[in-house]
Amino acid sequence: MAPFAAALGDLDQALNAARTVDAKTDELIRFALSIKARSEPCVRKHFVGSLAAGATEAEIGYVFALTMREAAGADDCWTHGIISSLEAEATGAEASGCCG
Repeated sequence: MAPFAAALGDLDQALNAARTVDAKTDELIRFALSIKARSEPCVRKHFVGSLAAGATEAEIGYVFALTMREAAGADDCWTHGIISSLEAEATGAEASGCCG
């Protein structure tokens, strides 16, 4: 396990060194990705990190709501797509695209 942990540490260092956005934006992106991944420890870490980097509670709330809405949109699109595909398969017709 140690080589993999070291490799992840190296990746973190490389990403931090190559960062092209400010610290607040970086933390808000990490916060959003943590929400989408449903990783409670990471959500907490990047919530605190966002505040420390200067994000307001309103900005954090917006990112949280936006992330949940976009995740729900992707789920909704997937649901419509699979239903269309299954209906097409059942009838021998061609499936329509996303949300159609």
